[in-house]
Formats: sequence, structure tokens, C-alpha cells
Amino acid sequence: YKRHLSTTSNSQTPNSTMAKTKELSKDTRNKIVDLHQAGKTESTIAWGGNIMLWSCFSAKGPGRLIRVKERMNGAMYREILSKNLLPSARALKMKRGWVFQHDNDPKHTARATKEWLRKKHFKVLEWPSQSPDLNPIENLWRELKIRVAQRQPQNITALEEICMEEWAKLPATLPGGYGLMC
Repeated sequence: YKRHLSTTSNSQTPNSTMAKTKELSKDTRNKIVDLHQAGKTESTIAWGGNIMLWSCFSAKGPGRLIRVKERMNGAMYREILSKNLLPSARALKMKRGWVFQHDNDPKHTARATKEWLRKKHFKVLEWPSQSPDLNPIENLWRELKIRVAQRQPQNITALEEICMEEWAKLPATLPGGYGLMC
């Protein structure tokens, strides 16, 4: 599933690192819309701009944030994990034995992705079906959305730059917490 940044519930998932792809967009009214709400694709962006982002985080803080410039498929998802997940875990000084968590997006549950994760010896947290909003990284996406909206980017370049700047400023813990422990 893909959604624009939105508010979600907190949840607690011990010993894990979260990874997620999000599509972030902003219009002049700061309206955030579901892209796949009720099976429909909806787009009401005033200046027509949005970007897709991928990141991960742990209780030690946010990992790398990258822009995804193409439509993501399973192969691209695995490439993103390969290039960004372990470097993020190393930068966050994650100890051995951490658990990787992602939701039930088809790219995440594809046989090839599961096999790739198994071969790389990732411990993956089982995820309940039909529960994307339990994902604690949603709280970070919400915080990023708020920070980006306050800066009012006027074009795609500014949107990407502001996202990167604000992501880098996110503290290891936010007020109210991520609901995640490592």
C-alpha cells in the first residue's frame, strides 16, 4: 500500500528496525489524501508535486532516507534494502540480533523478497494481515509531514531537500515516543 503521510496509532514492537516506503506530497491547503482509499487512486495536489521516500528506524533513531524515483517493485525493494538497511543499522550502532519489521505490502511478502531476507540472515517479525497502520514508522512519517508542511516547499526540488533536512533533524526519540525499543 502507498499513502501520503498520515497520523496512525502507536504500537510497540521490541527489538526491531522498521523500514517503509512512503509517498509524500503537499498542496497549498496541506491536504493529505489516501492514494488507494477504497481501491481508488486519488490525487488532489495543487502544484502536482509528490515524491516517494524510503527509510527505516530503530529506538536509536532514524536511518537513511532516500528518494525512490521510479515505481517500486520487488526487485527495487530488495535493492533498496541491500544498499540502505544494513548501512543504516551500522550507523545506528544496532547490536547483533535485531529484528527487521515491514508490513504486508506485496513487495515485502513476495517469495523472492522472503528468500533474499532469509539468505541475508535477517530476523523478520511476522506481521498481522490487514494491519498496515500498526507500523510504528507511521509516527515518524507524520512528524516529517508536519515539519515539511511548516516549511511550505514550492516545488519538487524544495520538497526533497526539505524532507532530507528535516529527516536529519529528527531526534532518536520524539515526544510521545516511537513506541519501539531495541
